[in-house]
Amino acid sequence: MGIISRIEPSDFRSAGFAELTPTQMKVLQGVHSGLLNKQIAYDLGIAEATVKAHMTALMRKLNVRNRTQVAIAAQAALWPQSADAAAA
Repeated sequence: MGIISRIEPSDFRSAGFAELTPTQMKVLQGVHSGLLNKQIAYDLGIAEATVKAHMTALMRKLNVRNRTQVAIAAQAALWPQSADAAAA
């Protein structure tokens, strides 16, 4: 597997992320990593159209309008964990 498998779904602890399915979490991780839909689809073994459907669901559940805002939301959810790791 690619970079998507390196981040655990439990890394996203924010309440808004609790509603996401495991596959949506993996797509979110791919977006956060800067991957294209095609790359995410390849890593997950699903069709690119399926990734697009998951992106639409992510944007709706996270109440954002575009892919960049999805990535920013993912970063914001990871920020407390990154700060904790740096302090340790």
